[in-house]
Parts: sequence; C-alpha cells; structure tokens
Amino acid sequence: MTKQALFSLSILLLILFHCITTLAQPAAAPTQPANAPVQPANAPAQPAKAPVQPAKAPAQSAKAPTQSAEVPPVLKGPPDITKILGKAGGFSVFIRLLKSTGVSDQIYGQLNNSNNGFTIFAPTDAAFSNLKPGTINSLSDLKKTQLLQFHILNTVVTLSNFQTLSNPVPTEAGDTSAGEFPLTVITAGNQVNISTGLVNTTLGGTVYSDNQLEIYQVEKVLLPVDIFDPKAKAKAKSPAEAPTLSKPTNKNDADTPSVAAKVDESGAVSLGWHGILLSIGVVVVAFIITKGLES
Repeated sequence: MTKQALFSLSILLLILFHCITTLAQPAAAPTQPANAPVQPANAPAQPAKAPVQPAKAPAQSAKAPTQSAEVPPVLKGPPDITKILGKAGGFSVFIRLLKSTGVSDQIYGQLNNSNNGFTIFAPTDAAFSNLKPGTINSLSDLKKTQLLQFHILNTVVTLSNFQTLSNPVPTEAGDTSAGEFPLTVITAGNQVNISTGLVNTTLGGTVYSDNQLEIYQVEKVLLPVDIFDPKAKAKAKSPAEAPTLSKPTNKNDADTPSVAAKVDESGAVSLGWHGILLSIGVVVVAFIITKGLES
C-alpha cells in the first residue's frame, strides 16, 4: 500500500516537473525578442547616410546658372534716340521737342520695322539758349516738327562718308528736288561744315554710332530758310524768274514812244501854235489898216 502511494506520488511529481519545465520554456522565449530591437537600432544608421547624396544635388543645380549665362542674349530692340541723348547729357531741350512732336516715336518705329538708318544732328542745350527768346515757342506744331526733321538725314552717314554727299542734301523735312529745306554739307579734311542758308556750324563729336544710327553733336540749331526767312527764299528765286518778267517790259518798251519821237511831236505842236498866232496877227494888222483907210 505504501509502495503504491510512493509510486503515485512519484508519477505526480514527474507530471508536475514536466508541467513546470514546459511552463518555464515559454518564459525564456521573450529574451530573444529582447535582442531583436538591436538590429533595427542599427538600421537607421544606413538611412542616415542617404541624405548625404541629395546634399550633392544642389551643387549640380548651382552650376546651372553658369550654363545659362553662356546662352546668347536675346536680341535687343532698335536704338532709342531719347535714351541715348539722355544718357549722354546736355540735350534736354532737343529731347523734349522730339517727344512732344512725336518725331522720336516715328524714328523708333522706322528703325524697328525696316532696315533704314538715320543720321541725326543734335543741338545742345547751349545752342537753343543762344536763340532769340520765343524763337521755338512761336512756331506751330507743324513747323516744330519740320524743324526737328530738318536735323535728320534718312541714311547712315559716317564721318568718312560726308564727302560723298551731293548738295543739297535731302532731309526728313522736305523734298530738296522741289527746293524745300535745302541743307549744304562741305568737308575740309576731317572737318564737316553744315549750312542752312541762315546758320553755319561745324559738326561736333559723335554721340552714338552703329549700323542703324549716327548721332552727331552740333553747337547751333539748324534754322531752315523755309521757316525762318521765307522772303529771302523768294528773293533767291527771283533771278531765275527775271527773264520771264523782262519780256513784258520789252513789249511795253516797244509800245512806248521813243525820246526822238516825243521831241518831234512837241516840235510839231509848237509849230502849230506859231501858225495860229501868226494868222491872228495878220488878221489884226489887216483890221487896223482897214480902219485907217476908212478914216
């Protein structure tokens, strides 16, 4: 009986030991997961190096502006005469007149839409101040425009090409073939003289030069005869018209009695009066004689 009890107790102890051992094994399992986070802890170390590569990307983009700087610049527009003169300085009155008359816009548009070029004689502020007061302000808008156009040639003329011009030189103001706004250019070596018929001046320095536009400084305002002395222009034309006027004069001379004819006519009149007086004298003498005989 005692042996059976010990045997049963031994079996229970074995079962209990087995259960305890079985239960004890899962408790040891969490120790392995406890080490598992060690590996993920090292994993961020690799991503931490990844941003180093993107950091180099901006360095490449930083070179991009260098490449764009080598790209040819966009073609600029035609030269603006008012900006050029404003930058040069000393042409404020001329600039104001160019803008108020619209001549600057006209020149800019033609330079932009065609291959035409221009040569401009730009009077300085001192040149305008030397004019009589009211010389410019008394002009109509049309004459102000013509005055400015008189300072512009419809071609590009370099300093070395002035000697090739034929006088009268045409300007933007009028048709020289019709005798309007004549401008005379005379060269003497490197000196260029300009004459309007009223003003003589010498070409000054070059303000601007390219293949479309030449701007020269002048120390006097170019006053055209057509605007400021039209009577002188009419007198200048009169010698050419003189032969036509002389024909009526010759005709009148043909119809007018000569001096000799006038003398003969006056002699004939005087002789007539003498005859009449002689006749009256004869009658009077005859009457007196008759009265004497009767008495």
